[in-house]
Amino acid sequence: MRLKTSLLKEPKHKELVSCLGWTTADELYSCGDDHQILKWNLLTSETIQLVKLSDIYPIDLHWFPKSMAGKKQTQAETFVLTSSDGKFHLISKLGRVEKSVEAHSGAVLAGRWNYEGTALLTAGEDGQIKVWSKSGMLRSTLAQQGAPVYSVTWSPDSEKVLYTAGKQLVIKPLQPSARVLQWKAHDGIILKVDWNVINDLILSAGEDCKYKVWDSYGRPLFSSQSHEYPVTSVAWAPDGELFAVGSFHTLRLCDKTGWSYALEKPNTGSIFNIAWSIDGTQIAGACGNGHVIFAHVVEQHWEWKNFEITLTKRRTMQVRNVINDAVDLLEFRDRVIKASLNYGHLVVSTSLQCYVFSTKNWNTPLIFDLREGTVSLILQSERHFLLVGSGGVFLYSYEGRLISSPKLPGIRTDILNAQTVSLSNDTITIKDKADEKLIYLFEALTGKPVGDGKPLAHKIEIVEIALDQKGFANERKIAFIDKNRDLYITAVRRFGKEERVIKIGTMVHALAWSDSSNILCGLQDTRFTVWYYPNVVYVDKDLLSKTIFEKDASEFSKNPQIISFVGNRVTIRRADGSLVHTNVPPYPAILHEYVSTSKWENAVRLCRFVKEQTLWACLAAMAVANKDMTTAEVAYAAIGDIDKVQYINSIKDLPSKDSKMAHILLFSGNIQDAEAILLQAGLIYQAIQININLYNWERALELAVKHKTHVDTVLAFRQKYLEDFSKKETNQRFLQYAEGVEVEWDKIKAKIEMEIAKERERMSTNSSLSKRNSISSQR
Repeated sequence: MRLKTSLLKEPKHKELVSCLGWTTADELYSCGDDHQILKWNLLTSETIQLVKLSDIYPIDLHWFPKSMAGKKQTQAETFVLTSSDGKFHLISKLGRVEKSVEAHSGAVLAGRWNYEGTALLTAGEDGQIKVWSKSGMLRSTLAQQGAPVYSVTWSPDSEKVLYTAGKQLVIKPLQPSARVLQWKAHDGIILKVDWNVINDLILSAGEDCKYKVWDSYGRPLFSSQSHEYPVTSVAWAPDGELFAVGSFHTLRLCDKTGWSYALEKPNTGSIFNIAWSIDGTQIAGACGNGHVIFAHVVEQHWEWKNFEITLTKRRTMQVRNVINDAVDLLEFRDRVIKASLNYGHLVVSTSLQCYVFSTKNWNTPLIFDLREGTVSLILQSERHFLLVGSGGVFLYSYEGRLISSPKLPGIRTDILNAQTVSLSNDTITIKDKADEKLIYLFEALTGKPVGDGKPLAHKIEIVEIALDQKGFANERKIAFIDKNRDLYITAVRRFGKEERVIKIGTMVHALAWSDSSNILCGLQDTRFTVWYYPNVVYVDKDLLSKTIFEKDASEFSKNPQIISFVGNRVTIRRADGSLVHTNVPPYPAILHEYVSTSKWENAVRLCRFVKEQTLWACLAAMAVANKDMTTAEVAYAAIGDIDKVQYINSIKDLPSKDSKMAHILLFSGNIQDAEAILLQAGLIYQAIQININLYNWERALELAVKHKTHVDTVLAFRQKYLEDFSKKETNQRFLQYAEGVEVEWDKIKAKIEMEIAKERERMSTNSSLSKRNSISSQR
């Protein structure tokens, strides 16, 4: 990835350019010390003088947030301009000064609208930070200090303010009683800060010739090498994946983790301000020599299996098949904004249209017009893809048909990213930004909420979510990482009962599901971890540690990211930007395939060939999940779990299908489901007995009393239990029934034998009836 810069031969401004801002993806306004406001049109390459403001030396410019303008378009057509005379000016798009407000003693060094457009923040040479209403009425003086405040910005939720204080950065909440966070960030005066709404990361630049990346708690994530000159400007791209850095004769493009993609050395003087276009494809810089520099992001790169795709120009892509070295060129009518390559399809969004290419045929793409709003995110699954932008969330088939558009009231779709949205063939999940403990679940085909419509709630904030990609909708699982860096897994469809949310890992920094099987990988502390069968926690939690593959991750350095998990290959980006590929053993994926097609003999043969404990443990859990107890017995025997082999044998000896099914569920820990099956089949004694075996005494007595049978059985086993532990009865209910019921072990044993005989008799009657029915149907 690099920047393609363009600079006019002669500058349009006669003095230095101090500030600029985009209105659309192709229209820019710039202001300079020559008092001019210029309007730049990139489509027609025209530059016109909008207005000349006599005696005003502009310092900062910020447009009213467009996404929040609503019906009042007039408000969206205004910007705030701060100046050296202590005033800020609200100016319309046509150049008319709507209002001038005396704000500070000395220059107003920065002015910023919040993301909702409800408040304006100004910072001055007098060390004061003030909050104003959108009409320019003073609300409060947020802070006051002895040194000038050079730069200021809002937090993503507009509840806090970040500002510079000499060499220090300060995060101050709007609530007066809330704790202020302050830390030394640079060795020189800090000149610029920016806080991204999507990734929640902070940028700072200072006179110590460095730029730095911080998290929202003030912890350092990256510090650059010293430049030759002070770093005068930094700015995040709208999607939070990139940022730009400006210095004297220097423009740099960086990844969000800090490392540099490209360095340009244009003849600009110092770059005092950088602004990204709304679609995130180009940069404008305010230069000290009167120029406005424009730079386009090109040579973005996408890979999938044997295909490499590069954005060579703004409207051209090159496709290369590494197997036969075939090269195809893809031409587009408009500028490419976003692209995604996965599942055999390339999806490209331009400013007006969406193109869908199949990797089997690059010549005839499917093209359809986009709805309003720039696409900020493309997600793909095997059957369809999701477009996310300011216009909403839209799910399309690869034939270009709109399938659904999930509606989530109050959500800002323009701030969603790949960590907060996930897509599978049947489900769409979105993490709410307003309440980060909630995940909203939608049916892919209808766009309606899953089940009862309630979101999935966690006890603390969620950082990243991911849906598994294979299998049936009713088995769909979601994995998520919370702020404590714990990894959890739970079912998407809960069928009326509260599905358990189970922790399967700690200190997990990134995760990804395989695109071809339900295998999960993650970067866990200093290890690369693969969960071959995460569903094992719902079948036999004891096997979890035996179904995990781990290896040392020190080669990936600090803070690596998982880029993709395609087939058996995981692509990881290290902190220095280099890509590292690591392979996952292929056998678990083959095992998943055999199990999904019920080829149990092949699965056993594979495990015998590989001779690995992890594979046998996976097969054991898969067999129990699919109720194939014969294969489960073989697999448990192979890993030496003799007690479980004996239990499986005892299940085989049970007289009826219902009791076998109940005990298989009991084996997986699903006590309520097991009891429900037995009660539904009329096997009351069996239901009571499983509660006795699990020492659920109160539930056993409750069932016996309710069905008026085996009360004496429950009391007898309870007495024996108390005698074994030399305890006295203290439960009032048991004391009450013990007075009126006589316990005789001979009678109880006779009743139990009669129940078992009755169950066998009913089973044989049912089997003979089914044989007769099959014979009569053949006739």
